[in-house]
Amino acid sequence: MLFNTYAFIFAFWPVTVAVYFLLNRVRLLFAAKLSLTLASLFFYGYWNVLYLPLILGSIAFNYAFGRLVQPRSGKPAARRKPLLIAAIAGNLLLLGYYKYADFFLSTLSDWTGHAFPVLRLLLPLGISFFTFTQIAYLVDAYKGKAAEYNLVGYMLFVTFYPHLIAGPILHHGEMMPQFDRLRNKIWQWPNAARGVYLFCIGLFKKVVLADTFAAAANDGFANATHVIAAWTASLSYTFQLYFDFSGYTDMAIGAALVFNIKLPQNFDSPYKALSIQDFWRRWHMTLSRFLRDYVYIPLGGNRRGEAVMLRNLVVTFALGGLWHGAGWTFLFWRLLHGAGQVVHRLWGKLGRPLPRPLAWFVTFMFINATWVFFRADSWGQAARILKGMAGLQGVSLADLKTLAPPLLLIALFVPIVLLCRNSSRLADTFRPTWRTSVAAAALLVFSLLYFNRISAFLYFNF
Repeated sequence: MLFNTYAFIFAFWPVTVAVYFLLNRVRLLFAAKLSLTLASLFFYGYWNVLYLPLILGSIAFNYAFGRLVQPRSGKPAARRKPLLIAAIAGNLLLLGYYKYADFFLSTLSDWTGHAFPVLRLLLPLGISFFTFTQIAYLVDAYKGKAAEYNLVGYMLFVTFYPHLIAGPILHHGEMMPQFDRLRNKIWQWPNAARGVYLFCIGLFKKVVLADTFAAAANDGFANATHVIAAWTASLSYTFQLYFDFSGYTDMAIGAALVFNIKLPQNFDSPYKALSIQDFWRRWHMTLSRFLRDYVYIPLGGNRRGEAVMLRNLVVTFALGGLWHGAGWTFLFWRLLHGAGQVVHRLWGKLGRPLPRPLAWFVTFMFINATWVFFRADSWGQAARILKGMAGLQGVSLADLKTLAPPLLLIALFVPIVLLCRNSSRLADTFRPTWRTSVAAAALLVFSLLYFNRISAFLYFNF
């Protein structure tokens, strides 16, 4: 089920909220938690019920191993660690099968000349997110930082529908205390108002802005050759991706807040970043946190000297690229960002910081150019767009006329993204006044007018 549907906004979301708080009101606390768990499973299975056994099997597997690897299990660390490794390997094998099996077979066919038949697997929704969430739980359980002995509680942690499909990536320790806090089981108007307000902002960002930029990006990546068209395509995708994913995150955080559950922030004006390191502190923040805590630091972090630290950065970024998708362009995109981190670190040692406007310009241009590899369907398509951006394929003034609408939209939203407060800041300063009510209602009504377009969240593919 998608957030940007009438069924979700006017039926599923309000009904699940009402049932949850009514059950809590009559002190049926377990029934309330169970109702939200079952609703979340329905939310997941609404897209394709055939994948319900997959997520249920994943939950059962990780719940069982989570019990075994905890220090309270009574097993010494020497016996618990192999179990942790086996559990993580099981999760990665499941993810690898669905996400990389066809990529591996296609690559093997290219390298050997033998045509291996691909499996044509349909990627289950949210598999990357619920897999990483559970890997984090296993590691935390092994360290004694998390413990869940209630199966329904664990299922709710994994499947809570606002975050299930595309994150944010959660930690057990930051979520389950919120579900168990008695005060959170009581309806709270301030949280509900702020949650609906944030949801309306996210909905507008997704269906009005992201989907409008999507039309220009899709057409440009398919056909753009000359410099104006190529820049329009790359910038349109840069803004499409941001408004799409941050819009989903706003809706997820807003939907959860109505339940008095606070999800972690996932975006903090990433296109205002003054360095590539700063960008990854602001973009998909929960993924960056996961890669730092469960990949970069276990590799040694910065504790073993400069050379090893730089190697760890590149390896971490490469693995992040593979997480996003099965393709050499994804891997190359993250390697570029890893190399960008290395250059940033080495430049910082010179003690000659760039002026802020120049630092922003260099960072944004690097991000915009590297998104081309993230979006491109092939090396040839990426090369065509980059050559066009460099002016190597000429200029067509006719593009100014045909591309006038997206060019005007880009010109409008560059200063908005750079100068205005982001949705998280707006939510922090939110006050339930008639003005904010009118603003939220206007965003909602305007967004509903765009529901006739075919729309899918980009990060559902990752």
